[in-house]
Formats: sequence, C-alpha cells, structure tokens
Amino acid sequence: MHIDVRREPTTALDAYAQVPIAFQVERVLDVEEAGAGPGEVALRERTLERPYRKDYDAGPDAGPLSWGRTFDVSRWAVFSAWSDGRRVGGAAVAFDTPTVTMLEGRDDLAVLWDIRVRPEVRGCGVGSALFQAAQAWAQARGCRQLKVETQNVNVPACRFYARHGCVLGAVHRSAYPDHPDEVQLLFYKVLSPTAASREHSAPP
Repeated sequence: MHIDVRREPTTALDAYAQVPIAFQVERVLDVEEAGAGPGEVALRERTLERPYRKDYDAGPDAGPLSWGRTFDVSRWAVFSAWSDGRRVGGAAVAFDTPTVTMLEGRDDLAVLWDIRVRPEVRGCGVGSALFQAAQAWAQARGCRQLKVETQNVNVPACRFYARHGCVLGAVHRSAYPDHPDEVQLLFYKVLSPTAASREHSAPP
C-alpha cells in the first residue's frame, strides 16, 4: 500500500475531520501498582464481556472542528495521509501554544494531539507514516520530546506508541470526570535534534 503524507494548513480541518477516529473497545488495561518505587505501575490487559464503541469526536466541543475555537493553532502542524487518491488518515501536532497545558509550558516539547486512520486501512502502515511525519516535524523545531495522551481503554494505541519508541511517563486515574472508568496514560518519546534544528539554535 503506497502512502503519501502531506502537510496541510490548519484551515483544512473540516476535511481532516472526515476521517473517523472511533473504534471498538474490546480490551482494557488495568493499572496496578508494581515494584517498590513510588508510582511504579503495571498494565494488565483484560477482555471486556461487553465491548462498546468509543468516539473521541463525539460531543459538541470535541473533534478537529473545535480546536481552532479553543486554541491558537497557528503554530500547529496538520498532516494528511493519502492512498490511491483517497484521504485515509491524519495527524495533528501541538507546539508552542501557551494555553495548551499538555505542553507543560515548554518550548522543547510537542504533543501528538491527534492521529486517526480510516478503519478499513488500520494496520496497513498509515499510522506509522503519520507518526514519523509528526516526529520529524517536531525534531526539526528543536523538540527534545514528543508527548502523546491516550487512555487505558485504547489498547491498540498503547501498543502502537510502544512500538514506536514511546515510554509511559505518567498515569492519572481521575483525569476524566465524565469518564471515571478511564485512566489517562501519557507517553513520551525522546527526540534527537536534527542538523537543521541544531544550526538554528546554535549561538551566532
């Protein structure tokens, strides 16, 4: 499957949003205390008796069309993935936006804000191509880390990020008051600065 990843303007989020992000939750990761050190956890996979559908775009203030109303997205990056002339995926990266608390007030951190792939081509490399594009973009801007938020109900995403070198850095059990059964998982990937970013940051 040939995949073409393109950079798009943030004004194209209406087209970006046409790619569905919903998935079927069939398994969850139970977060258990592990080890002697504080905060050490183990993730134990468990199959649900009653699977259900999860859609991050559900709700009036959710999904790509709400981002521009909530944040200044002028310094964000938006990517689309295409195959055979059809849009099959997308990814968005948040960067240098003071009102985004996930950025922790840092100018050397980027957040993979969103990544989505059409259901019929999931597992075909589209997500990997988008992740690599997002990582390269962050590296070129001198970022030392790429941060990703997901939940214990998204087992495929957790596996995907682990395969791409992300390490679980934080667990928050009460992050979602409207979804008390979900646990926030924050993954981080260490980035190496590119030659261009080193040149840009070097003193005159």
